[in-house]
Amino acid sequence: MHAAVRARNRGFCGHDPANRVGKDVEVSRTVRFGALTLCGVLLASTALVAEPVMTSPQTRPTFKAGVSRVTVGVTVRTKRGRQVTDLDATDFSLFDSGEARPILDFRRDASPLTVSLLVDFSGSMDVAVRRDAAAEITKHLFTWMIPDDDRVNLLTFDKRLQQVQPMTRPSDEIIVQMKNLRPYGQTSLFDAIAEAGKNLAATGASRRAVIALSDGADNASRLTPSEVSGIASSIDVPVYIVIVVSPLDQNSKSSSVNEPQLDAMMAGRLGDLARWTGGDIYAPVGPQETSAAAKQIITELRNQYLIAFEPGARPGWHPIDLRTRDRDHVVRARTGYFVTGPSRP
Repeated sequence: MHAAVRARNRGFCGHDPANRVGKDVEVSRTVRFGALTLCGVLLASTALVAEPVMTSPQTRPTFKAGVSRVTVGVTVRTKRGRQVTDLDATDFSLFDSGEARPILDFRRDASPLTVSLLVDFSGSMDVAVRRDAAAEITKHLFTWMIPDDDRVNLLTFDKRLQQVQPMTRPSDEIIVQMKNLRPYGQTSLFDAIAEAGKNLAATGASRRAVIALSDGADNASRLTPSEVSGIASSIDVPVYIVIVVSPLDQNSKSSSVNEPQLDAMMAGRLGDLARWTGGDIYAPVGPQETSAAAKQIITELRNQYLIAFEPGARPGWHPIDLRTRDRDHVVRARTGYFVTGPSRP
């Protein structure tokens, strides 16, 4: 196990999307694949959400115009990183702009997953070892998914987003399709995440996420990470980013991976984007770390709590503070939501 390193995580705790500025937070990363922090991270919508209309246990609430409820996906872990899945509504306290609000609805059922697998096939991935690494990550993700219940589609991108495989069960056929593709062109990672999130939201799936596999480069996006996080948050789609690490990413002066470079990437714009949407970022090296990262992503999605409350009426940004009674718990949830003012004629 590598020694613990320090990484700077810029402005995602108590983050205000109105200006995308927050305090620097110093965090410790004791395992390379591990998330930089378990702090609350999901930003809310850039538009107002309203009362959900439930259609089936596997269908996510859909929202109509108006003011009624805000739904929040919540992950709880201990300070040691173990996910806590046996809490009830009475274990939570919710504060909206500093004001305590009652929880109107609470769910903790482990529903099937719907995942958009977004794979970087831009020119920077045009090396066999990187493509093989991406396929290996996908294999580990599928290991923790349930073929008869979960669904996944395969999206690839360079400067454009393309669907290679529509929603289907996770299988080796998808991995074969990945290996047959040939990278080309510039990288629009941020744009691809935004578009993938919109498409996934349209499915109405209950537990959903975009899982992006990339070497982390972006040289052609029109959108900024802040704008993408706002889009993904408004449609309640967390984004998990797994950095594809290969021998090419090793420090030229040694045989080890360049950890400072990976730490900087995880603490930078890419990491901020993931955490602001309620997801996270990983940089696994080797089968053991890749398996651990894949397991954490899938089990976390499957066991999120869903909490609903009545929003405040004041237009603008409403910060949310979710807590549990146990001080050993670390709660990760959207950090707030927007209320839009009345439309003008």
